[in-house]
Amino acid sequence: MTPLSGPLLSAPLLSGHARLAGILGWPVGHSRSPRLHGLWLRRHGIDGAYVPLPVRPEAFASAVRALADLGFRGANVTIPHKEAAFAVCDRVDATAHRAGAVNTLVFRDGAIEGSNTDGWGFLANCREAAPGWAPDAGPAVILGAGGSARAIAAALLDAGCPGVTLVNRTPARAEALARALGGPVSVAEAPPLAGAAMLVNTTSLGMQGQPGLAIDLAPLPAAAVVADIVYVPRETPLLAAARTRGLAAVEGLGMLLHQARPGFSEWFGVTPEADDELRAVVGGDIPAR
Repeated sequence: MTPLSGPLLSAPLLSGHARLAGILGWPVGHSRSPRLHGLWLRRHGIDGAYVPLPVRPEAFASAVRALADLGFRGANVTIPHKEAAFAVCDRVDATAHRAGAVNTLVFRDGAIEGSNTDGWGFLANCREAAPGWAPDAGPAVILGAGGSARAIAAALLDAGCPGVTLVNRTPARAEALARALGGPVSVAEAPPLAGAAMLVNTTSLGMQGQPGLAIDLAPLPAAAVVADIVYVPRETPLLAAARTRGLAAVEGLGMLLHQARPGFSEWFGVTPEADDELRAVVGGDIPAR
């Protein structure tokens, strides 16, 4: 028999005490989270695994309880289950309350705990990609009014942003979100860019296969930051336009990497880093444009 060598020995073998986590979605085959968490598990030599968990919506609540019974430490939650995850939790933290959804589950002492790390990941990504930027630099304009828009708006407001304006193709949805968030949140038909410190795209426009955003960035101040949560491609037309004008541009891949860090820390006991190696492993095959 040929002795084991190479990549097979680069990861610890699973034992009966392995820590288990995964990602719940429907579908879930496109998720890059197993690749992301897999690198961290290998890097830190952890006896554990992170697996994709395709679950139909009607089976979500029972599947979550079954995972807890099976000894899983927790799970990430992606589309279309984030609101259902909120409902199934025994306890949710302030981030989940503000976002109205849960993307990270922790099974602890017989209880299901939920949080939402999307906003935290967004802020961490912006701070890394745009050194010197701070949430309190000025008002933000957010394109879209879905779950990501809510999590990001809540995170910005909680971190000191003086005001958020929501712009959505369905104004009624933006108005409902503004009421849910409370505080200095307004709704506009067109992006009020003059004087804005940040512009954030949370829509699918600019994603591979989708039309790009048609927006004139000229009114934005020179110090403004433009962020896009789309990460396929890495540089969307919006980010390309921002860089052409000399504005700080923040791509979406970093948000994906950073939002995963709190969950990994809870499940596996190590606080991981989102570094260049992780970016290469998770996003190396994503087209640049």
